Amino acid sequence: MALVVQKYGGTSVGDIERIRKVAQRVVDCYNQGNDVVVVVSAMAGETDRLVNLAKQMTRQPSEREYDVLVSTGEQVSVALLSMALHNLQVDAVSFLGYQVKIVTDSAYSKARILRIETEELQKALKEKRIAIVAGFQGVDEDNNITTLGRGGSDTTAVALAAALSADVCEIYTDVEGVYTTDPAICPEARKLKKISYDEMLEMASLGAKVLQTRSVEFAKKYGVRVHVLSSFTQAPGTLVTKEDEEMEQVVVSGVTYNKNEAKVTVMRVPDRPGTAFKIFGPIAEANIVVDMIIQNVSADGYTDLTFTVPKADSKKALQIVRAVAGEIGSQDVTVDENIAKVSIVGVGMRSHAGVATKMFKVLADEGINIMMISTSEIKISCVIDAKYTELAVRVLHQAFELDKLGVTDEEQT
Repeated sequence: MALVVQKYGGTSVGDIERIRKVAQRVVDCYNQGNDVVVVVSAMAGETDRLVNLAKQMTRQPSEREYDVLVSTGEQVSVALLSMALHNLQVDAVSFLGYQVKIVTDSAYSKARILRIETEELQKALKEKRIAIVAGFQGVDEDNNITTLGRGGSDTTAVALAAALSADVCEIYTDVEGVYTTDPAICPEARKLKKISYDEMLEMASLGAKVLQTRSVEFAKKYGVRVHVLSSFTQAPGTLVTKEDEEMEQVVVSGVTYNKNEAKVTVMRVPDRPGTAFKIFGPIAEANIVVDMIIQNVSADGYTDLTFTVPKADSKKALQIVRAVAGEIGSQDVTVDENIAKVSIVGVGMRSHAGVATKMFKVLADEGINIMMISTSEIKISCVIDAKYTELAVRVLHQAFELDKLGVTDEEQT
């Protein structure tokens, strides 16, 4: 007997028939003698519908009331799934974020989990009931409803698995695992049998949509074994786990891309102490995440400062930086939303030389200009013109022979 946390995304619970199928999969796991906690997202398209309602009501909705609104989608899902399980003669009970209770900070729409009080869940499990938990939701110390941001149900599931010391956290989605790149762009993409936390963390943060970044952070920190599976098939998925020697032999494990960033450039900034703080301090206070930063200092005592932010935050970032620009004496501020970040990821980079050179040559051979470069031990990212995204992904996938990794779907079935 094991304690299994399962998470089902919006497409997995997209309609009544899909919810019935999810219920049967949950029962199959339960009937094997496992204790089961299920986390569900809102039905596909529901969160977008709620967001549009808010936009119709007001241009700038209260952040608190916005979270109250968009969190309701998950309430529908947990209730319907619990009903479906009752129809299968299985005892189940639904929980909202404040009932669990999942305590967060007060950063509305981007809340971070502070702690999880598991007493109610433990009680349900002892009574051999299946616990159905609303993903994405939390509550702050003042009992205000908060949400964890898009993809937050992944974070809910992994955080619950950590808090409950679950044996595994199964993330069910509309893909059958983690691929070497997006199969929609590159048909030669291969499904990986397993991937390290670090690689998955980089891939998630760089644009891979399989898992949400914070969920991988939780998994790594608490050693939660995460299994990525499809709710539409019975095919084996991808295990996200600790790094091993076999993984280190592979130089590059995947190619990712992200078209949801914007490039902000502050031109002719005086090169003196405290300038960077005056720019990035207000951005941080606005809860805007800055990714890549490049600073070029000229001989005449000025610098151009370029950084990337989520495209959804670009207008707010531009407004903030323009307000600061006059104070610090910079010449101009521009924003470019027509960019993409293409990255290669692999723990094998730690022990193999020449990886960056190969990446740069491959892009140069295709006439793709690199605007910005960022590296870590296991990844290299390049910002390029958005129109070259698909081409860059395909040529990098081919150059690093990723079509020879993992297994094909036919080999796994």
